[in-house]
Amino acid sequence: MHLSQGGPPFFIPRAKSDYQSAPRAKDAFGNLDVQWLGEEALRRYHRLKLGDHEVRSHSEQVKEVRRVKGGAWLYPEDLLADILDDNDFVTVVLSSDQLEKSEITENLKNTLEPALFISESNCILHDSPIKCTPEVMFARLARHRELQYNLIRSHAAGVGTPLSPEKTRMLLALRINVLAKGHSGISLNALNTLIAAFNASCLSMVPEQGSVGASGDLAPLAHLALGLLGEGEMWSPKTGWENANKVLEAHGLKPLKLSAKEGIALINGTQLITSLGAEAVERAYIIALQADVVAALTLEVLKGTSRAFDSDVQLIRPHKGQIEVARRLRALLHSEMYPSQIAESHRFCNRVQDAYTLRCCPQVHGIVHDTIDFVEGVITVEINSGTDNPIVFAERGEIISAGNFHGEYPAKALDYLAVGVHELASMSERRIERLVNPALSELPAFLVKDGGLNSGFMLAHCTAAALVSENKVLCHPASVDSLSTSAGTEDHVSMGGYAARKSLQVLDNVERVIAIELLAACQAIEFLRPLKTTVPLEEVYNVVRNSIRLRKKTAALKEVYNVVRNSIRPWDRDRFMSPDIETVTQILKEGKIWEAVRHHIDYYHAPEEIETRVFSPTAVMVGNKQRERPHSETVAKKMRIK
Repeated sequence: MHLSQGGPPFFIPRAKSDYQSAPRAKDAFGNLDVQWLGEEALRRYHRLKLGDHEVRSHSEQVKEVRRVKGGAWLYPEDLLADILDDNDFVTVVLSSDQLEKSEITENLKNTLEPALFISESNCILHDSPIKCTPEVMFARLARHRELQYNLIRSHAAGVGTPLSPEKTRMLLALRINVLAKGHSGISLNALNTLIAAFNASCLSMVPEQGSVGASGDLAPLAHLALGLLGEGEMWSPKTGWENANKVLEAHGLKPLKLSAKEGIALINGTQLITSLGAEAVERAYIIALQADVVAALTLEVLKGTSRAFDSDVQLIRPHKGQIEVARRLRALLHSEMYPSQIAESHRFCNRVQDAYTLRCCPQVHGIVHDTIDFVEGVITVEINSGTDNPIVFAERGEIISAGNFHGEYPAKALDYLAVGVHELASMSERRIERLVNPALSELPAFLVKDGGLNSGFMLAHCTAAALVSENKVLCHPASVDSLSTSAGTEDHVSMGGYAARKSLQVLDNVERVIAIELLAACQAIEFLRPLKTTVPLEEVYNVVRNSIRLRKKTAALKEVYNVVRNSIRPWDRDRFMSPDIETVTQILKEGKIWEAVRHHIDYYHAPEEIETRVFSPTAVMVGNKQRERPHSETVAKKMRIK
């Protein structure tokens, strides 16, 4: 229905699928109500279809008037000026549109939401005056079932590279978790079908592009549900990629049968954002810890000092991440427990202070760790939240349409994560520059002998620089953008799907940059031999050397992982470098560098045992300092244990 501004109203209601132009009213604008509109639309319909001389059947009446957009029922007494806007259209439902009276069988009653079904003769939507008879509910139920399938098929409109089976399995797991909370209006049979598919790793083909992050991840989740219906493609370890119906059949599973509400329940939520976001948080946590270790090794070979990591320095600016990073660096670098010959060799040099990328690691790496902790908290809450719409509160007997599907929380958090972890690569690339630049490192140019004949790490540094520059573009927040969709209803969206995807792209680049720095630092230490670094950092060196050689060996050789030395040849001449970068990237992803030093760090910071000596009348007390322990006892005790 259209209301013209500045003059008498002009209406376009629809009756029996035909739009009719209602005449201009003689009454004042404010006196027109919904009942008048319905009667006028019906009169116009009969006049056009039956002719001026036909008499309207007395049995045909206007049953209800609804707004086309959203289907809201309009009160007959409501004034049109109060409830309709410009360019609004309405549908007039006639008595002849209703079905013959029929009974609702018991099994059909069970498919209706308990909060809605009251009795055979009456069904009441809470907090609304709408009443509908059983025959109307039966008709609506049939249409609701068709609607569920239509929703999934039409919303499966994603494009782009399919998610990997691992990512799709995470997506399915999180969707099961949300549905199991009981606020989505899905049946137990449907939920069990999803669980069976998860256990069999029957995974739908889900394109990674197409979500704007509100109403949740509609397109990806629709693709996820489509395979469960036996449509589209699926993957399983047993079948590979195949027609979804065949994959389900191969695992003894039947396609999902949908009832009312279940289609929308399967596709409304933020599970694409959070599944990819959870992976991003986990990978960020692992690479951030190892970035601290690699930075310590670089500082060692560049002959830096650990004085900047003094605990008192950190305590007067007590950020949690800063304190923790400095604590790790102190455990890895020269100390009484873990002495370093390299550090001893330049103890009396005249250098006053180190470059920021060495000296400020606690301050820069620290905020990265704090960022990861913050994002982990947001993603953890989101993973375990009800993000469907509408939300079913069975205990209250209510269904509420709300906004929990909006992905702004995880979108903003993952944009923040990308910005945070990027700084690890930004710092790392500058340290690589210091390693390969002889004016800054006092090492051979590009960490190789016979410069000119050999290029060494020249292009490895260029690769790191390219990845860091790429990250600067990827770190532009996706969530600052919004495009109105769904005919203006979804007028603000989060773009969280892309925020999650590009956070993983940023992490891919960060991991490779750190891998290049680690390779460069291990190469640099060759030029300082026969001097040794600390025990923890020597173990890092061993892991890298062994990993390159083990790439071509059998799994049995991994048993000698930490005892074989110098498995990788030093860079005495140029060779194919890309495989080495990929191998070290993989050991970083697996957390092997952190595992190599973790026990050393824990041992360094193990709490000092304080012995309690209880007074005894039979003891002989000699001297005032009997209970005082020697200053070096703790270190000596630990060295004996070692």
